[in-house]
Amino acid sequence: MRIIPFSKYFLPTVILSVFLIAAGLAGYVIFGGFNLGIDFQAGLIQEVQFAPTAFTLSYQGLGNASINLDRNGIRIVLSGSGVEGRSYEFPYDRYAAVGDLSTALSQQIDGLRTVVSAPENTPAGLLVQSAQGNPQLGADPFRVHYIPAAAPSIAIEEVRGALESLGTVSVQVLGQSRERRFMIRMEDKDGGIPADQIIAALESRFGEGGVAVTRADYVGSRFSKQLTDQAGILMALTLVLILIYASVRFKPQYAIGAVLAIAHDALIIVAFVAWTRMEFNTITIASILTILGYSINDTIVIFDRIRETRRIYPDDDFRSILDRAISETLSRTIITTLTTMLAVVSLYIFTTGSMKVFALCLIIGMISGVYSTIFIASGFVFFWDKTARKRALKKQAGAAPAPAKA
Repeated sequence: MRIIPFSKYFLPTVILSVFLIAAGLAGYVIFGGFNLGIDFQAGLIQEVQFAPTAFTLSYQGLGNASINLDRNGIRIVLSGSGVEGRSYEFPYDRYAAVGDLSTALSQQIDGLRTVVSAPENTPAGLLVQSAQGNPQLGADPFRVHYIPAAAPSIAIEEVRGALESLGTVSVQVLGQSRERRFMIRMEDKDGGIPADQIIAALESRFGEGGVAVTRADYVGSRFSKQLTDQAGILMALTLVLILIYASVRFKPQYAIGAVLAIAHDALIIVAFVAWTRMEFNTITIASILTILGYSINDTIVIFDRIRETRRIYPDDDFRSILDRAISETLSRTIITTLTTMLAVVSLYIFTTGSMKVFALCLIIGMISGVYSTIFIASGFVFFWDKTARKRALKKQAGAAPAPAKA
């Protein structure tokens, strides 16, 4: 087997890595920080489903009326003076069509008026479930939505385009494409976001009454800061745990080399994110942590081979041992990386949104992981051993007795 002299390139690659990391820090300063996603900023989170109106409900009877929709049917609860907490159940297995369900609602509950918009033979099981608790019914029509059986899917790019005028908005796909569900996150810069703006923008693009809000939450600035702090703590804790693990399994210099290598990979991804102005969000954090696990696995394999090679060739110098160990594991490293890269590249090509960003970060991180394992982790161990040998030689020279004078 041919032994590749990797040790000749340790110093040049260290210089290259320092340059890349410094360029990343420069990009961070030049652009005034990261392009933070909504995850790390105060803002509004809404889950919406593109579903036309099946029918509307309005109530002008005694007391108050609330509605609950689930997969089994509709429940109307009346409360207040004169109604004594009455409850009405309308299961879908009994009222299988929207027309039958609407008729039963208006006939059984005094003061409840329904207006059907969908075809009356539409299956009631297609109605969109409510995730907003028990909305109150009143004089203003309450929309009940449904997903038509042959409804075309909606691309995430269309949703982003509809919300482009509102500023910094993040859109994620939820569930399967036929469900047409999306999570929308909008940054709060002025201390208040009218949720109606989002719905109005979507309805102007996709039609009035065609958007159902299934969840709406507001993330305050205090929570977003807490999330940012937790992300930093998580990264630091990961490095500390890897340092402890590598110290137990190997010598301290190996542990430090492993931590430097994965810190290098994290900084390379961060530099890439800073210069490309990609959103720095929880997806970015997830990709960095994934790469740390991938990189440390490759590093441990090479360190194991270095230890084994040192045992087999005890008389060889450490430079030769390093070159032999890395060369022997090179084929394994290349095959593992290429097979993993096939899946990641497929994700990048055939997906959109956050998954595409995740795959792109993984591609950059995997390339950096192979590079750092060979040149950063192994290079640090080599320089440590070289420095230790020089100190030992100086110590021996200082301890040697002076030659006797003639």
